[in-house]
Amino acid sequence: MRRFIGSSLGSLVALVLLGLPAIAQPDSEINLTGAIDTHVHQSPDVIPRAMNGLDEAQLDQKMGMRGVVMKNHYVSTADLADLAHKVAPKLETLGGVVLNKSMGGLNLDAIDIMANTTGGYGRVIWFPTKDAENRGTRAKGPDAYVHVVENGKLVPAAIQILDYIAKHPQLVLETGHLMPEQGLLLVHEAHAHGIKHIIVTHAVDLGWTVPQMQEAATNGAFLEFVYKSTQYANGRETVAGFAQAMKVVGPEHCVLGTDYGEVWSSPLPLEPQGFLDFMNALHKAGMSVAEVNQMGKTNPAKALGLDP
Repeated sequence: MRRFIGSSLGSLVALVLLGLPAIAQPDSEINLTGAIDTHVHQSPDVIPRAMNGLDEAQLDQKMGMRGVVMKNHYVSTADLADLAHKVAPKLETLGGVVLNKSMGGLNLDAIDIMANTTGGYGRVIWFPTKDAENRGTRAKGPDAYVHVVENGKLVPAAIQILDYIAKHPQLVLETGHLMPEQGLLLVHEAHAHGIKHIIVTHAVDLGWTVPQMQEAATNGAFLEFVYKSTQYANGRETVAGFAQAMKVVGPEHCVLGTDYGEVWSSPLPLEPQGFLDFMNALHKAGMSVAEVNQMGKTNPAKALGLDP
């Protein structure tokens, strides 16, 4: 299965593929049965995407996956997750909200609406991504980013959000694209609040060091590794580098995602095949079958609060 340029064409191809037998698994011990992708983008979106959410859910279900987390940088995906359950009822599809400026930043009302959207599949709260504070947004001035940390402490609105999540244990906290020091502070505070479901969003991509990842793990966080970041032509991440970090941090603290959905000039597989490719690539890089399955199946279920 290949991903094609243009969301409409990709969706059409996906629909055709839904009538075909599932792709044979390259490794009989590593397969998609029970797999959960913690990070996927889909249309509708303001950014062109390879597949729409309903086609993606149907394809994931057909390929034998257990679940997927649908992400959009600008709007809630709780409603899309609910619709996905109508067309792929065996797939545990979750949605969420990213606290970027389009959602009002650290907006507790947006979180509450997401969490109470029909179906109850709005579970994940990402702190800012596109509007996170970094060197680029700082250069544009203080109004260019969502303020999460000031004077070395979380702002009051961030604390209020942690209070809310702590009172709603089905919810999952993700660090988004915060700088490592800010993300680690958020993880510390979340742990102090008793929040059980914490994920550090693609930590390596954002410059987290192995000691920082280890510290987050001691505070109950799972570290997310996404396949897409190893596939940029000039990218610095490699599957071998991921495997090395996973070994040190501990596979029991890691989860896998594809971060697929982007339309590239060089086609990539559609999302479920990409997840399977990631699992097999990690195995070839030295991770055991048990470790790969733990990171791709067991750990995501724990991190997302799903039943065993």
